Amino acid sequence: MCHLLLFTISSSRRSSGAQREQIFMTKVKMSWHSMYRSSKFRHVYGKAGSREQCYEGIPITHSVHDNHFCAVNPKFLAVVTESAGGGAFLVIPLHKPGRIDPHHPKVCGHQGSVMDIKWSPFMDNIIASSSEDCTVRIWQIPDGGLRRNMTEALMILIGHSRRAGLIEWHPTCSGILLSAGYDCKIVIWNLEEGVAVKMIDSHPDVILCMSFNTDGSLLATSCKDKKLRIIDPRSGKVLQEADCKSSRVNRVVFLGNLKLVLTTGVSRWNTRQIALWDQEDLCAPITEEEIDGLAGVLFPFYDADTHMLYLAGKGDGNIRYYEVSAEKPFLQFLMEFRSPAPQKGLGVMAKRGVDVSECEIFRFYKLVTLKGLVEPISMIVPRRSETYQEDIFPMTAGTESALSAAEWLRGIDRGPLLISLKEAYKRPNPAGLRASERDRRTVKGIDLLENITPNTDKELLKMVFKQQDEIRKLKDELGEKDERIRQLELELRNLRNT
Repeated sequence: MCHLLLFTISSSRRSSGAQREQIFMTKVKMSWHSMYRSSKFRHVYGKAGSREQCYEGIPITHSVHDNHFCAVNPKFLAVVTESAGGGAFLVIPLHKPGRIDPHHPKVCGHQGSVMDIKWSPFMDNIIASSSEDCTVRIWQIPDGGLRRNMTEALMILIGHSRRAGLIEWHPTCSGILLSAGYDCKIVIWNLEEGVAVKMIDSHPDVILCMSFNTDGSLLATSCKDKKLRIIDPRSGKVLQEADCKSSRVNRVVFLGNLKLVLTTGVSRWNTRQIALWDQEDLCAPITEEEIDGLAGVLFPFYDADTHMLYLAGKGDGNIRYYEVSAEKPFLQFLMEFRSPAPQKGLGVMAKRGVDVSECEIFRFYKLVTLKGLVEPISMIVPRRSETYQEDIFPMTAGTESALSAAEWLRGIDRGPLLISLKEAYKRPNPAGLRASERDRRTVKGIDLLENITPNTDKELLKMVFKQQDEIRKLKDELGEKDERIRQLELELRNLRNT
């Protein structure tokens, strides 16, 4: 009887031990599966350009304003420079790296320091600049770059009572530009008419950052009053507002079509942090994550094509990158690019300007003030295949605007017109920096206007926007006629069958 009892106890212990072991292994498997995510961007790495690809000898501005001071497109690199007696910036053809001549021509029409510069996403020769002289100016850069100093702007936009600190182009409409000044106002400019059409005065303090959503129907702003706002830009009405009492929000960016907004700032413990918000409910952040204890502003850059987020701090040389998803864990850390040289600002190349044949999915242009250097940094997916990688290069925004300024002001919203990068694959491109055929056609479209001989440069810019609108309308009419032809052919085929 005792032997039977001992056997029963030992058997129960073995069974309970086996059961505990099975439960433990199940938990380990569940935790392993929750941490592991399959991603084609897990091994993305950053590659700094060689010395032959850098731009040297540039007197980069010493301004302490938290901006990038750099803008780039497939044709030109623009950098705000240190100058006396006004504001100026350099415009360098992208395919001409190397040491820059100290007497290189500049754009120097502003009476005060230049605070922000942005290239038009639709016309590679058009750039906007804002300055401490309270004006925003539109410039047209000739093909091949500047041959002498440029002082006359195509358009001078006067509307701010204090210095104009930020500018932002509309993502789908070529004729709409926004500017934010230290007068705590945002002005919406209709470039087709050269006038201000709306002034948004919903901010009690200085506006730190602006970001459009994908179709330009919403505007997110961060302000010195520690509040995050989502605004209807046409009416100026604040749709959502978050009071970030526990942190100071510095930068904000819409995350594509995910209906999410990301902010960077400083926590109550003076550590840099990022927060993710639901754009339809700003009561509380979805998730928050502390990054480090450094003091520089954390600049966010989002690539909607690959759903990747890049974080670069002002004053440090690191660039962290994450993969973003609409479900938990939302932000998946991938890797970090490290560099000993601190960055003052970063310019970002449009997706149509990256080197597709090298699987380059993103490219930065880093300002190194101490060396007077602009260094390209490429983010590359390591693949050996020689075919076009369609999964990492989906359809992306092209150079054609989706609607005119008048249509947008009437309340029409359209997403960006997409193009494929397949035609750029292994295109002869020795410097990896030239524009695509689509961009050259756009530039040729501007050159055709030289024979019109307008009275002023302002009229020339209006003609450019008007021609773009006419081309878009003709394409729409052609598409409707093609659809009508297909319907008639189908009806004719049905009649023949009967």
